[in-house]
Amino acid sequence: MITTIINWVTNGFLAMGILFWLFGTFPLLQSRRSVITKLHLLTVSDTLGSMAIVVGLFLKLPREWPLLLLAIICLCLWNTILGYVLAYCATGEKRTNV
Repeated sequence: MITTIINWVTNGFLAMGILFWLFGTFPLLQSRRSVITKLHLLTVSDTLGSMAIVVGLFLKLPREWPLLLLAIICLCLWNTILGYVLAYCATGEKRTNV
């Protein structure tokens, strides 16, 4: 009984992660928004989708919790930083040293 519930919840998190990935990818192809807006939507949905998949794996692989927790922390930090770096590079603004 408990195993069945855990499987359903795990599959729900995996499906939610895939939906977040698709949600961020489709506007890249058809939206008329600016590049920065598209990039923001993509990085946020990719981070949330990946985190949902890792949370689903939390339930499926209880022995791997420390490694999966490290994966979630890395996703939060690196995807956020990468999004800022890409947005900065996409704007084309030059900084002057003062």
